[in-house]
Amino acid sequence: MTREHRYRLTVTWTGNRGEGTAGYRGYGREHEVTAAGKEPLAGSSDPAFRGDPARWNPEELLVASLSQCHLLWYLHLCATGGVVVTGYVDEPEGTMAEDGNGSGRFTGVVLRPTVTVASPAMAAAAERLHGEVHAYCFIARSVNFPVTAEPVIRF
Repeated sequence: MTREHRYRLTVTWTGNRGEGTAGYRGYGREHEVTAAGKEPLAGSSDPAFRGDPARWNPEELLVASLSQCHLLWYLHLCATGGVVVTGYVDEPEGTMAEDGNGSGRFTGVVLRPTVTVASPAMAAAAERLHGEVHAYCFIARSVNFPVTAEPVIRF
């Protein structure tokens, strides 16, 4: 049986500097992402595309979503597989290729989680479970570029 889940939010452009989009350089890329019961998320475009470097851009959020999804499924698989995780830090990196006309696409994301487990005896299983996450992660299963993991296991 298939279940359907829906995710609703609001994206509001806040970068109108008085003349709207009358000129390419005259409007801000600032926006807010909101959802019921949550703090607003301040967004912009990548600084390479005239965005505010102090705000999150969609490309960073895509990489963050992939990392978060991997983390959550990994913790689930560890909990059900007898691996006790006591620490997890990921430093993911996404690569995007920009075409000559300004369009582009992601060509890959590498997740680099450093995982601390409770016992050296759990290290092999902890590493193996990273390979199983991709079969479950909703976000990774939805993108058309490779998402790989290069985990480091510590105890």
